[in-house]
Amino acid sequence: MTWEILEAKQSRFKLVEDQKALHGKAASEKRDFTAEEKTEWEKREADIDRMTVEIARFEKLLEIKDEEAAKRAADGFKPDGERTDDTKKKAEEDYAQAFRHWLQGGAEALTPERRAQMQARFVAPEGRQLGVGTGAAGGFLVPQGFYEQLIVSMRAFGGIRNSRANIFTTASGQPLPIPTTDDTANTGMRIAENTQITDLATTYGQRILGAHVYTSRIIRVAVQLLQDSAFNIESHLAGVMGTRLGRITNTEFTTGTGTGQPQGVQTGATPGVVAAAGNTTTVTYANLVALEHSVDPAYRQGAEWMFHDTVLRTLKQMVDGQGRPLWTPGLAVREPDTILGYRYVVNQDMPVMAASARSILFGDFSKYLVRDVLDIQVLRLTERYADFLQVGFLAYSRHDALLSDPAAIRFYQNSAT
Repeated sequence: MTWEILEAKQSRFKLVEDQKALHGKAASEKRDFTAEEKTEWEKREADIDRMTVEIARFEKLLEIKDEEAAKRAADGFKPDGERTDDTKKKAEEDYAQAFRHWLQGGAEALTPERRAQMQARFVAPEGRQLGVGTGAAGGFLVPQGFYEQLIVSMRAFGGIRNSRANIFTTASGQPLPIPTTDDTANTGMRIAENTQITDLATTYGQRILGAHVYTSRIIRVAVQLLQDSAFNIESHLAGVMGTRLGRITNTEFTTGTGTGQPQGVQTGATPGVVAAAGNTTTVTYANLVALEHSVDPAYRQGAEWMFHDTVLRTLKQMVDGQGRPLWTPGLAVREPDTILGYRYVVNQDMPVMAASARSILFGDFSKYLVRDVLDIQVLRLTERYADFLQVGFLAYSRHDALLSDPAAIRFYQNSAT
């Protein structure tokens, strides 16, 4: 996969260089593109966009593979896939098999041994462990392989999860206090000999992360398909559930109000640049530089951009004062494409450029905290759709998010007129 990424990046780089030459020729002759040059430019631009999507897919799979390898190493797995603790490895494999049988046939299809395996991972919404036979609402924690497919789908539709946001998991949904402070205006002091040192108070605050419940809603599957061994029920459910949960959580992680729902990163960000009149659907090179420098240098070490794909299309066509493109493709494996030297994240829940839209974010996204409670859980509804010869499935998960330091991320706002 590494060589595939390298080859794709090199091919894309050649296309970009060809576009630079085409642009340079027209600029040197002080003219617009001819019809033929415009067609050639648009064809190359489409090829670049296609290859960019392909590279992003490869690198995302590589990233997930590395994360899984690190997790397996932390759990005691060796690089060759063997495990130092064979008992735990077998327990995980047995649970995955029991989960598969439960998806296909329900609790009644489980042997007593598999029923006990499932019972150990039945969790109620409030976090209490319950047995398979209880009537309280709850769901089964998904096994690792199923969880990986869910996360892949959530990332595909979740720009926030593709950023450097600080994502962490807790074992319960109890309110989680996040201490805050801003000491940037305070400095130390120089003192003379035998001079008493004065104090300088630091003001502390507190934000609370909760646990909002999200669901994939119900997915109905025909009994005939469940009985068909050729139908991969796990892959189907993981894809649909992950996509639905990814869409709703990303929307609220982006634009949530913070009241009865997570605080979206756009909502919590601080104003950086408000465009002058006439820029309702545009952004200038000077605006981007101003937005970059509206963020304190302390936050620019790992800063990144975030915007809608239509904004990226606009930025790809822009140049700086010396005629150099603002967009630079990454060449090495894991080397990101950049705007003005900073990586970017495409988030389709960010607004397109329009009157008064906060269309571009820039800053340190590690200050945006995303809390996941436990893992995603799955319920099986056997009787509800029995007269349709269908079985219902739904996934639910609990999350919250907030921007712990509003000064870390600033936004560009298009003009109102």
